[in-house]
Amino acid sequence: MEKLIITAAICGAEVTKEHNPSIPYTVEEIAKEAYEAYKAGASIIHLHVREDDGKPTQSKERFKACMDAIKELCPDAIIQPSTGGAVGMTDDERLQPVFLSPEMASLDCGTCNFGGDEIFINTENMIINFSQKMIEHGVKPECEVFDKGMIDMALRLTKKGYIQEPLHFNFVLGVNGGITATPRDFLFMRDSIPHDATFTISALGRNQFPMAAMAIITGGHVRVGFEDNVYLEKGVLAKSNGELVKKVVRLATEFGREIATPEDARRILGLKK
Repeated sequence: MEKLIITAAICGAEVTKEHNPSIPYTVEEIAKEAYEAYKAGASIIHLHVREDDGKPTQSKERFKACMDAIKELCPDAIIQPSTGGAVGMTDDERLQPVFLSPEMASLDCGTCNFGGDEIFINTENMIINFSQKMIEHGVKPECEVFDKGMIDMALRLTKKGYIQEPLHFNFVLGVNGGITATPRDFLFMRDSIPHDATFTISALGRNQFPMAAMAIITGGHVRVGFEDNVYLEKGVLAKSNGELVKKVVRLATEFGREIATPEDARRILGLKK
């Protein structure tokens, strides 16, 4: 079984310091949280950025400042900017970090009802546009899939040449409007992707660690972090993203999975630094 790639989603676009005082907003806070996760065993930093007051932004300049600060502390880490941004942002806003030519970026492969009137819109033409921009700038997409139909969309667009192989999926489980975070539904998703594709599991809230264990024992990879869950255990807020990563490392040790270094992750995912 391949070594385990751990991704740390360190801040997201929606969680705030009201949810957990350790949520990072400033460039310095984001770099520190990335370092804590990296030091604990994360090889990929999934990156949203904020203004100093916590407002989500897709500003190219803000991404560059945060990426540069992270690289100072974690020189070999893989930085994976989000092109999801926040609900309501335009395509042009969301695409800005791609023009910095990171090694990877997220590619959302379908529309999802996030709750109430919030609709996270990703039409087929939007997905094609985003994936073409990634190809132009040498960026490997991580196909974010919230349900089975999004896997099918990614596979159709791959056949048409819009998404390049080898494919890497992130199964986002337990989101309102998406598939549930259960072993049955995870296995359905896993069995729906090509045998040569890699996958990560991102599960929300209390589902994060049970589904991380499923990923570990089935040969997948794991994403943890404040974007998806702010608790270390029931009723106990995590003090840092590093604490969440350390818990995954302990689980992996129990199941006999070695932890991937950034160079291991590049080899597994077919990246070139």
